[in-house]
Amino acid sequence: MPLPPVRRSGLQQEVVNLYRECFRAARLKPQANHVHFHAFIRMQFRKHSEVTRKDFATIEHLLRVGKRQLQVYSAPSIEDVTI
Repeated sequence: MPLPPVRRSGLQQEVVNLYRECFRAARLKPQANHVHFHAFIRMQFRKHSEVTRKDFATIEHLLRVGKRQLQVYSAPSIEDVTI
């Protein structure tokens, strides 16, 4: 029996979309460095996992910061990250 679709608020969906965009951007990097990018992405999101759903200002701030970081790390000149 299939599970019903998950209902998310607009802000929650933005976080999920940013997470997915980060992994899509990592696919464009050299194959050998995918592991480093995946670990970095997970670390960044888990670092702020204690933020509550109701803390809208913090979530919006972190989304802005995350989108800026995504732009920087998506640049073709960035080929690897270190943790």
